[in-house]
Amino acid sequence: MRTPPTWPVSVKGVAAADGRVVLLKNERDEWELPGGRLEAGDASPEAAVERELDEETGWQVRAQRLLDVWIYQPLPDSDRRVVIVTYGCTVLTPEVVPLVSHEHKQIGLFTLDELSGLRLPDGYRRSIAAWMAER
Repeated sequence: MRTPPTWPVSVKGVAAADGRVVLLKNERDEWELPGGRLEAGDASPEAAVERELDEETGWQVRAQRLLDVWIYQPLPDSDRRVVIVTYGCTVLTPEVVPLVSHEHKQIGLFTLDELSGLRLPDGYRRSIAAWMAER
């Protein structure tokens, strides 16, 4: 009997203020949406993404609509995969200047036009485009 793969799940949030989406640069020098793994205390994936956005950016958000679910292979020559679940988020504290946490190298706010020059996985691009189109 073949054992099915077990992949971690990462919840991510598309959060924007003044037409600019917040992104974080990771250890692979890729830009990514803020978010992370579900924790035992999380009541739901939406609660997890709200907690993660606060921890990683300082923004308080309300998770709204599920945008996408996709499988990401962070390193091309590896069997490792991550299931990415993205939510559109309403920023409740847009006056707060987002700050980079210890988990990332850099933080930035980008317009849709500025995304084309960034090293950013296509799944994140789809989620950002879908959420920004609704705004």
